[in-house]
Amino acid sequence: MDNVYIHETAHISNSAKIGDGTKIWINVQVREETKVGAQCILGKDVYVAEFVTIGDRCKIQNGVSVFTGVTIEDDVFVGPDATFTNDMVPRAFVTDWKIVPTVVRKGASIGANATIVCGVTIGEYAMVAAGSVVTKDVEPYSLVMGNPARHYRFIDKMGNKIERSKV
Repeated sequence: MDNVYIHETAHISNSAKIGDGTKIWINVQVREETKVGAQCILGKDVYVAEFVTIGDRCKIQNGVSVFTGVTIEDDVFVGPDATFTNDMVPRAFVTDWKIVPTVVRKGASIGANATIVCGVTIGEYAMVAAGSVVTKDVEPYSLVMGNPARHYRFIDKMGNKIERSKV
């Protein structure tokens, strides 16, 4: 772990793997068998559960919880207080619940306070608008918004509006 910054209040499991150049800020918890890539930023109060994989150059902003079953590929942005789920039928009294995987593909962005319901894939370079609730897969290079999130327009790698034929 070269050039890794871990704030003194962070709790990082000994079995977590943290990539070179990553910065982990105040009150972050990274659990067992988790992989955080190189040159990532995990903002204040981020929680990363067991067995999560976060790719290189990701920015996970303040207050985000990334639960078991979530995979985040390279160059992903997750805005403040965005929420991931991992159980389709959460009940406090159920002991045999199943983790439902979620994948966030390379270069995708998730806006502040968005909720990502488990079992979806957010496509490459897609964008989820702030406050949206994602309940189904998001196409690559697609901007979605609302509750439930719906396709609004196609975008390029930088997030600019485009016609579909230019993707």
